Amino acid sequence: MTFSTARGGAQELLTREFSEYRAAICDSYVPLQVHSDKPGSFAGRIRMAELNDIHLSEVSAREHSVERTAELIRRGSEQQYFKISLQIAGSGLLIQDNREAVLHPGDISIYDTNRPYSVVCDDDFRMMIAMVPRTLLALPQDAIGQLTAVRFARGHGLTTVVAPFLEQLANRIDLLSGPAGTRLAYNAIDLVSTMLASELGERIQPNARRSLAGRIHAYIEDHLGDPELDPAMIAAAHFISTRQLHGIFQDEGTSVSGWIRTRRLEHCRRDLTDPLLADRPIGALAARWGFIHAAHFSRLYRLTFGISATEERSRIIA
Repeated sequence: MTFSTARGGAQELLTREFSEYRAAICDSYVPLQVHSDKPGSFAGRIRMAELNDIHLSEVSAREHSVERTAELIRRGSEQQYFKISLQIAGSGLLIQDNREAVLHPGDISIYDTNRPYSVVCDDDFRMMIAMVPRTLLALPQDAIGQLTAVRFARGHGLTTVVAPFLEQLANRIDLLSGPAGTRLAYNAIDLVSTMLASELGERIQPNARRSLAGRIHAYIEDHLGDPELDPAMIAAAHFISTRQLHGIFQDEGTSVSGWIRTRRLEHCRRDLTDPLLADRPIGALAARWGFIHAAHFSRLYRLTFGISATEERSRIIA
């Protein structure tokens, strides 16, 4: 296996042995079972860039399959991620949640590393993969779960906008580093989130409770900077009781306060890595998203991300 650091800090791995490729895939993403019917004549390449908490990579290889099994998930303690893939060349089959998506060049798909899945490529292929923490997509987790192993077809809807942007990132992954690269990576995830939200609006059978949940999430996102944002305020704005509000979030496996806190922290982290905001005090960025007590924000930030806000900014700027 040949390992090198490309221009801009991106890493590239070239493999000639299937065993090396299998090890590289597991090290680069999450533990997987990797199979090939032709391991003796294998070649693969992985180019990757780590941009804060987003892992972007461009993978090209000969035919093989990967499987994320329930046993591997149980044994793992790694952070939970969604993978977003763009098929650039060749074809692939994604299987998850009793759904199958046949992917052709220009198609986008999403899958969850915390649930079993399989990806099968029957010929030489090239794809771009973005691996992002589940909390980074500003949509309810159960809603995203309805779109795993769904084909977002080339030339359809917002895929016409999102796919070319992702392909350009794959083509120039060697340029993705530092604050500018991180900003581009977050822009890509924003585009994907918008595409998913649009698809959810078309696919999910309308009902009053789900429609209400969508309006509530949008309201919270629009009012994150208000330090007075709390369940009572949200419930009153939607003419429901706080008990009803808590029930909606319980159905999604979270809580109102937990969702607000997570979204605020994600926005703060993005601001801390934004070069255009490098001259803004950390306290001002925290207050921008509703954290009015600096000590409380500092504790939450370190507890959530394992690093202080000051260290986060220093590491990115450096």
